[in-house]
Amino acid sequence: MTMEMKDSGSVVLTAYHPHSPARIPGMEQSFVQDIPPSHSPTSRKSLPRCRRINRMLSNESAPPPAFSRSNSQASMDSTSMEDFWYEVESIKESSEDGSEETTLLEFKPADEGELEAEWLQDVGLSTLISGAEEEDGQALLSTLTRTQAAAVQKRYNTYTQTLRKKNKHTVRDVRDIFGTNDSSPTFETVPVSPVPSNGIQLPGQKPVWKSVSSNSCLDCGLDKGSPSVTEELSYEVSFSESITVLPKTQEWPKNQRFKKEDSALPKFIVRKSRFGLTEVGDLSPEDMKKIRYLSLIELTAFYDALGVELKRNRAERVRGRENGLFGVPLTILLENDQKKVPGIKVPLIFQKLLLKLEETGLETEGILRVPGSASRVKNLHQELEAKFYEDTFDWDQVRNNDAAGLLKMFIRELPSPLFTVEYLPAFITLVEKISKIKLQLQALHLLIMLLPEANRDTAKAFLQFLKKVVANEGKNKMNLWNVSMIVAPNLFIYKGKRANQQEMQAAATTAHIVRLLIRYQDILWTVPSFLISQVRKMNEAAMNNSKRQLMFDKGVRKLLRRKTMERERPERPEGAVTFPPYLQSDIPEGVIRVYAPLHSKVSMAIQLNSQTKAKDILARFHCENSRGSAQNMRGQIQSLHEIGGNIGQHCLDPDAYMLDVYRANPQAEWVIKPKAS
Repeated sequence: MTMEMKDSGSVVLTAYHPHSPARIPGMEQSFVQDIPPSHSPTSRKSLPRCRRINRMLSNESAPPPAFSRSNSQASMDSTSMEDFWYEVESIKESSEDGSEETTLLEFKPADEGELEAEWLQDVGLSTLISGAEEEDGQALLSTLTRTQAAAVQKRYNTYTQTLRKKNKHTVRDVRDIFGTNDSSPTFETVPVSPVPSNGIQLPGQKPVWKSVSSNSCLDCGLDKGSPSVTEELSYEVSFSESITVLPKTQEWPKNQRFKKEDSALPKFIVRKSRFGLTEVGDLSPEDMKKIRYLSLIELTAFYDALGVELKRNRAERVRGRENGLFGVPLTILLENDQKKVPGIKVPLIFQKLLLKLEETGLETEGILRVPGSASRVKNLHQELEAKFYEDTFDWDQVRNNDAAGLLKMFIRELPSPLFTVEYLPAFITLVEKISKIKLQLQALHLLIMLLPEANRDTAKAFLQFLKKVVANEGKNKMNLWNVSMIVAPNLFIYKGKRANQQEMQAAATTAHIVRLLIRYQDILWTVPSFLISQVRKMNEAAMNNSKRQLMFDKGVRKLLRRKTMERERPERPEGAVTFPPYLQSDIPEGVIRVYAPLHSKVSMAIQLNSQTKAKDILARFHCENSRGSAQNMRGQIQSLHEIGGNIGQHCLDPDAYMLDVYRANPQAEWVIKPKAS
């Protein structure tokens, strides 16, 4: 990694390709002596390779880090991190022989108040900066919880105070936004009642939990050797509101040590409420954009409640290449790929590398850990760039370890890290400053919700593959900790003047993060119901604002045309009664009309009761259409969708109780169609 100082004071860093770590006193000797002979493949038993590792650890290019077993925040025995440093060396060698391109990321120090302004823009509250009275910003503010509002207020206060110091322009007073009478407003503690996962708090209704069964919850525990105690996660109340007591500083261990055994991770389950669970792909892009706004606000409030600073990088955007496969931004890759395969969500080259490894490499011993030939990987890289889109590349020539090397190279060469430059420090902080795994998981969950769509979909495909690698541990000898150590250097690397020290300190931390991502991924791809609740409220507030504007416009038009309309209006017969629109409907209360465009019977009115589930409606349509033609449905998985009303589009969980969903959104339409892949 290279670094240079410019006149502007900025630091230019070669993209997240790691330095070799600085020497640790006493590390060389223990590293060689403690490596178990049977732990690594034959290529790693040789003394010369160990000596190369020792030379890497002895690099004097940076001051020795203040790192020891007694003062590191996240430490492991040297032998526990062996695979991590082997991977670091492999990455360094690939970078030095020119087989990988380097991308420059420029970091500039933020002026006072600029971070707060960027934060307000990122959460969809740019109206607070511009002073405009936009409906979206008002709708968002109206849905915030007590802790979320406090987080927004804190950042806005800092922003306005900075502007007043700079005498730039008049800013809105915080009292105008939050309706308080004091310039340093306080919030009353409001009891937070559980909110059903449909997002609407029904009067007097308590959440109803289903009994435990194989389909009634997300089970993210361990297959064997897991703790006997299972902990339940709740999505009904915001995470920040659930923190009732601020942890004391001394409660965070200064010498937090990770246990590498899989059984060290607790077992979590998320039970389905009567509204089921919602995955990230089940909501419309418009609603997922609002989820991102709310997730950043909630993450900030969550860190505030824990007394932890939410750190973020401020990086200049890197354009990167506009064509090719490696070193191209994900969004541009997808734009190019969608011309060939409409609707694709994960880059074609990434999918093909994963498919190659899943078909032939899952049982390969040391897959991901044992590097392929550097010269072969370099040649394959160049050949892929030339032949992939022409469909002339011969995949049969690619060995499994070389394919794994190309996969990791793709991730490293992204112009911006898969988990984004801005929030890499937040990933590190959630482990270094938060001790309980449950709280770490909640913070990680919000960070995943924050990812741009292209990053999130690509990360999901990658983590699903890693889960399959771990599932084949019996043959490939790669357990969860092994995989996490190999993947971590490719995803997370500190950058800065003391990069060597930071890498050393963050080694076990980043491996632990990857371990959480792999183990609990089924939980992480589920949208917390309290966020869906707020999205529904945002949509309702926006609809109400639109209705008020529409009513005002209609009132003006009526006023201008009243006399003309009265002259043209026919007289109403004596005794005639006009019913309001909702009474003119032919659909009674508790009955929904479901549309199924791909079925031979395209619509059906269905009477709901307290036990009717979404899957029951699907089964009824299937039964009705089994006698007729169903050519359009072959090979497609049909799902029931909730469309309109207070949600954009929502693919319903088959176990969702429809009467509850209907009461939450009576204005919705109900459509059976294939679920978006």
